[in-house]
Amino acid sequence: MVRIWIDSGLPRRPTGRDSMPNLKEQWRASPELFLGAFDGDKLVGVVIASDDGRKGWINRLAVLPEAQGKGIAKMLIEWAERALRRRGRLLFCVQIEHGNDASMRLFEQVGYRKENDIYYFTKREDQNY
Repeated sequence: MVRIWIDSGLPRRPTGRDSMPNLKEQWRASPELFLGAFDGDKLVGVVIASDDGRKGWINRLAVLPEAQGKGIAKMLIEWAERALRRRGRLLFCVQIEHGNDASMRLFEQVGYRKENDIYYFTKREDQNY
C-alpha cells in the first residue's frame, strides 16, 4: 500500500499519520476499510476509508500511474462508500490538497461537490500528522 502511495506521488507523512504503527493500529480496528485493486496478482490501487461516527471519510486514494485512466479510482471510491454504508454512514467526505486538480475532478465526476462555505482548521501537536 505504501509503495502505491510513493509510486503515485501521493504526499505522505511516514513518521506521523502514515507510520507503520499508526497504519497497523487502524488496520486492527477496521480491516474492512482498507481496500485494494489488483491487476492479476499486482496491487495497482488503494484507499483507506474511515468512520468518525457521523461521517465516512475517503482517505489515501492512490492508483499507480500505469493503471490510471481505467476507472480503478472510481471503483475504489465506490467500494469505500459501500463499506461505509454497511456501518450506517450516509455522508461521505474527502479532503483534497490544494493543487490536486485531478483528484478534484475525479470526486466531482462521482458526485461529490466542493463545499465553499466550510473552512478547514487544524491544530497539530505533531507536525507529522
